[in-house]
Amino acid sequence: MTYEEMWLDCADKLTAMIQNIIEFAKLIPGFMKLSQDDQILLLKSGSFELAIVRLSRLIDVNREQVLYGDVVLPIRECVHARDPRDITLVTGIFDAAKTIARLKLTETELALYQSLVLLWPERHGVRGNPEIQCLFNMSMAAMRHEIETNHAPLKGDVTVLDTLLTKIPTFRELSLLHLEALCRFKAAHPHHVFPALYKELFSLDSVDYTLHG
Repeated sequence: MTYEEMWLDCADKLTAMIQNIIEFAKLIPGFMKLSQDDQILLLKSGSFELAIVRLSRLIDVNREQVLYGDVVLPIRECVHARDPRDITLVTGIFDAAKTIARLKLTETELALYQSLVLLWPERHGVRGNPEIQCLFNMSMAAMRHEIETNHAPLKGDVTVLDTLLTKIPTFRELSLLHLEALCRFKAAHPHHVFPALYKELFSLDSVDYTLHG
């Protein structure tokens, strides 16, 4: 598979994952009561980050392998970009996903963590929004209870939750790197067509999802 083909194939798979992320967001208590503008803002800024979290479930950290579609690949085979900036992006994505995978979260914990990432109150355009802050606080309380019940501290006073929270800024950085990489790819290959949802989500254009349907 060429570099260009890999980009487009990854975009297809990411789009399918994001469709599931949108359905997941609808199930977060209170999310559908937010204004549609707030829902769109959170999904536009958080979907790529949640995709990294979900990638953790597809990784075998012991064998350094990832389930790519219906094929198991060595992670090193997924890092064959030509641009050093793209290599930094792909390596960073897998490193972040492996960190989450090593924590061995339950399905409930992973769902709550995705809620925390999506509702992170320090997002641009979100800070100071009391409704989103309230939903975040509810998810945080539930997550703290689950972690304290199921996990011992990792080292000293450092908890699994501490480790998870420190990764959120990394997700945001990777999301920005992805947008920059996408801009470079589009400039170099303007004839390639991306899936509609992917194109809408990762652009500066306005987006209109049918969230209330």
